[in-house]
Amino acid sequence: MDILALNCGSSSVKYQLFDWKKKEVIAKGMVERVTIGDSYIIHEVPGRETYREEYECPDHKVAIHLIIKTLTSKDEGVIETMDQISAVGHRVVHGGEKFICSVMIDDAVLDAIKDVQHLAPLHNPPNILGIEAAQASLPNVPHIAIFDTAFHQTMPQQAYMYPLPQDWYDKHGVRRYGFHGTSHLYVSKRASVLLGKDPKDCNIITMHIGNGVSHSAIKNGVSVDTSMGLTPLEGAVMGTRCGDIDPAIPGFIMDREGLTPKEIDGILNKKSGILGITGQYTDRRDVIEAAEEGDERCQLALDIEGYRLKKYIGSYCAILGGLDAVVFTAGVGEMGWLIREKALEGLEHIGIKLDKDVNRNTMTRKRETLITTEDSPIKVFVIPTDEELVFTEDVVAILEGTYTDHMNFKYSFADSSFVRK
Repeated sequence: MDILALNCGSSSVKYQLFDWKKKEVIAKGMVERVTIGDSYIIHEVPGRETYREEYECPDHKVAIHLIIKTLTSKDEGVIETMDQISAVGHRVVHGGEKFICSVMIDDAVLDAIKDVQHLAPLHNPPNILGIEAAQASLPNVPHIAIFDTAFHQTMPQQAYMYPLPQDWYDKHGVRRYGFHGTSHLYVSKRASVLLGKDPKDCNIITMHIGNGVSHSAIKNGVSVDTSMGLTPLEGAVMGTRCGDIDPAIPGFIMDREGLTPKEIDGILNKKSGILGITGQYTDRRDVIEAAEEGDERCQLALDIEGYRLKKYIGSYCAILGGLDAVVFTAGVGEMGWLIREKALEGLEHIGIKLDKDVNRNTMTRKRETLITTEDSPIKVFVIPTDEELVFTEDVVAILEGTYTDHMNFKYSFADSSFVRK
């Protein structure tokens, strides 16, 4: 059984083909610059050299066609025909309150996804285009939606409601939703295994730190709070997003600079965060290198990020009323030892004793590592995320009729016998 996972962005389509029987990735890749010209595909197969092909993709339908052509190519492909694909899993960024778990896509589900696309105008429209394009190319294959927001639908009302006019929620759905759900799900389940406990007996803080950054407070195995809100703009400092700021600032700057709502939104999403502070960088490796060479703005960016991360750990620790572990994941979380050190230093008083040598030697996307001392009351792990595996297991379970929801379904990676390939 081969499962194709698709992640359609506004100008890109990521894909992964997974052999369920062998439990391994057959191929993965990305089509870049979809709709904007000079598009191309990067195709990776284990044991082969990476393949790149220039191919104009004016829309997502052509991009899906290019993926199919590449997967079945005589020279670069890994399958003979698309009939070998049993199902397609689609990442959908926003499911609103309508979806609390992954679901088979039918006309009603697709209409419901369209109904909430105003909540994620940058993300859901390309997700929808990708679903429709894949359905057109693979009309006889089941298509399944996996939602970024589903994992956080367990939050209590006091965590997801904003202190705003009730009409805004009633009419427009304004509330906290949260994102990166599949990542938080995966690493929290893995952390429970490393702790030797059932997920329902664990209180964990998960910190997904990449270009986008979000954190989740997980109590007894379910999300009770998360840092991103109505949109992915709220929360931690990110590569180009501002995160938490005084809400009066946008109006103030719009008045002073004569900016439109669209312009200020673009600045807060694409020109703020680490880029805004440093004036030139989003990649933390560049920031660290420049800081070591004496760049004061880069040093400030590192200090601000570490400070904000520490604040989230403290606030979530208070919410959880007892903490078993903190988990760092995603690109920066897995590779950025300095960011982790800044976030954790001085937290011995709450029970976190960082092993600095181990932390500094932990820079990998492949290994799960304990970076606190053996006697640390609260453990801190670096766990590489695997969102595609969550996609795949949800898809297979739905096909087999064994799926319930992420709270009760038994994932393979939540078992102590699981071995990451």
